[in-house]
This record gives sequence, C-alpha cells and structure tokens, in this order.
Amino acid sequence: MTGLTTLKSKINLIFFISFMLLTALFVLLFYISKHELEEINREHERQVTSYLYSYFLKYGKIDYDFLKSQNISVIKDKDEIVKIEHFLKKKNRYAKYGTDRYRLKRIIFVNNDRFKLLLENKNRRHLPLKTFAVFLMFFIIMIVIYIWIQKSLKPLANLKDKIIKFSQGDLDIECPSQNNDEIAEVANEFNNAVIRIRELLNSRYLMLRTMMHELKTPIAKGRIASEMISDKKQKQRIIGAFDKLNFIIDEFIKIEQIASKHFKPDKKPYLISNLIEAGIDKLLIDDPGDHISLKIIDNDVWSVDFELFALTLKNLIDNGIKYSDTKKIKIEATKEKLIFTNQGLKLKNKIKTYFEPFHESSNSMGLGLYIVKSILDIHDLKFDYEYLDGNNIFIISRI
Repeated sequence: MTGLTTLKSKINLIFFISFMLLTALFVLLFYISKHELEEINREHERQVTSYLYSYFLKYGKIDYDFLKSQNISVIKDKDEIVKIEHFLKKKNRYAKYGTDRYRLKRIIFVNNDRFKLLLENKNRRHLPLKTFAVFLMFFIIMIVIYIWIQKSLKPLANLKDKIIKFSQGDLDIECPSQNNDEIAEVANEFNNAVIRIRELLNSRYLMLRTMMHELKTPIAKGRIASEMISDKKQKQRIIGAFDKLNFIIDEFIKIEQIASKHFKPDKKPYLISNLIEAGIDKLLIDDPGDHISLKIIDNDVWSVDFELFALTLKNLIDNGIKYSDTKKIKIEATKEKLIFTNQGLKLKNKIKTYFEPFHESSNSMGLGLYIVKSILDIHDLKFDYEYLDGNNIFIISRI
C-alpha cells in the first residue's frame, strides 16, 4: 500500500471508488428498470391475446383494428412465418402462447384451438430520460469536483518542488501565493522563512568575510615587519607562523561555504598522486616523510574539486598523525579506494558522531571529520571506518 501514502493518491482512490459505486448503481437501476418495462410489455401482450381470444369466441374473427390501435401487426409473409416457426421450434419455444425476439423484432405467437397467429409487437418502451439525466448530472458534478480539487492541489506540488530545491541549497527560490486557502498560507509562511534564512546567511557570510579581511590586514603587516628581522632563523619562524595563519583563514572561508551548502564544486580529472601530494603540502610540516608512508598501487584519475579534495586529504592525514600512538600514518591508493591507516585506540563513539560539527567527544573544535564528510558528500564519495588489529582505518571509495 505504499502507493497510497500521498494525499493525491488517496483522493484519486476515493473518486475512483465513488465512480465505480455510481456506475454500479446506474447499472443496477438500469437492469431493474429494464425488467419492469419487460413485465409491462408482457402484461400488455397477455391482455391483447386474451382480448383476441374472447373476441374470436364472440364474433368468430380477429379484431385487426384493435391490433392496429395497439401498434401490433400480423405477420402474413409465408416465408417469414416458416422461418420464425423453425426458429421457435429449434429453441423449443413453439407452444400455445409465447414471446421471443427474432432479428430485432419482438414476436408474439398464438397457437390455440381456435386460431393461429404470429404477431409483431412494434411498441418500444424506453427507460425514462430522467434516469439518464440524473446520473449524467451526478457524473458531471463529480468530474467537476475532481478537477477542482486537483487544481487546488497543484500549488502543493509546486511548493514541494520549491522545498526540494531549498533543501539542495538553492536560496533564491520564491513561492508566494495569492490564494486564500490553507496551502497558500503554508506557501507564504515558507516563503517568509526562506527570505529570513537568506538574510541571516547573507549577514553571517558578510560578517565572516569582514572578520577574515580584518584579520588579514594585521597578518599582512606582521608579515612585512618580519622581513626586517636580522636573525634568519627567527625570521623564518615568524614568517612561517604568519603564512600558516593566512592559510588557516583561507581554509575557514572554504569551510564556511561548504557548511552553508551554497557551494558547487569545480570537478576536474586529477591523478590521485597529485591530490595526495597537495594534501600533504597543506599540512605545512617539515619532513613529512617521517610521519607519512605512501603506497600508490594504482595511480588512477579521480574527478574532484582540487582544492576541496586536497583539504579533505589534509584533514585525514593531520588527524591520523595527531591521534596515532606512533605519530605516523600509512596511505594506500588503489583504483577505487584511498585507505588511511594509523595505529591507536579505537574511536570511543560511532563514526557518525564525529560527522557532526563541534561534537563533544573531540578534544579540539571537532570539525576535522565534519569537513571531510561534507566535502565527500558533495563529491558523491563513500566514507567508511574500520578498526582492525589495533589500527584505525579510514576509507574513501568511489563504489
């Protein structure tokens, strides 16, 4: 019964049952009326034959004028009489009196001890037109009501499409309605909610952009001032710190775009080795070979957004190193999978817990795996976690 879960399907079912019941009622009334008319015809024919017999006993002849007045004619054609008698005998209907239909004619046959006649009853009794008119009127009214209800539900389907677009990140939708029904009220309230959410997101985005811009200004000034330091070692440390701050701010901008769901990735084909290298570069660590063991079994091409996917790999590698007992991580690339393995304790909670931002189980901000999952969802890639022989295993797959 899954097909009857929608309001439209339920309305269609109700009207279908109503049409079927109305049709059944019409057919039943038709046969009842037909039976009644048949009984009237038979009674009339019995009265006619009874009168003919009485008249013949009294006057010794057939009252043809009476038959004419009753719209009943005598069949006189000998060939036709033979055919009709043969037809009646074949059906075992040829007796002293009876009625039947022969080639669309209603035949009355009389075969008593006084005379023998084959008559054609030309009277045609029809069902009253009022019966057809009443049922036709009901059918028309039901069809009009059905069309009216379907038309009333049409804005609901339009609203559903708008809600789907909104859920997919389209904030530019508009669905105001000028109608005065409940569907219009829901549509207008949803439209008002979309406007308020759009304004809030725009104001949040503007605030974040302003904050990032204001932070970049002192960073840039500090970067310039650091060039004046004479101690080369100290100078490199300070420049590296400012560069890392600048890099983190750029990452925050990308994260904000992903979190707002108002982002479309720029997918292009890249070798997986280049993507892994870009992710390692984003770590900004010295001697990455001391912490990362890379094994590329199949250097296949992946269609991804370069910057976003590199950010994903960077977060996975960073987490793998940070939470490893050995401060090392193994990366293995196959045709369909990227596997990240580090030695350490098993995650305390289910993996889905770590896909939420600012989860309580994290000692940091709790954004690492949230960012990873969000970016992989945008790319329609699968993300799995396993714990085997003391190792945490994170898998990105295209299957």
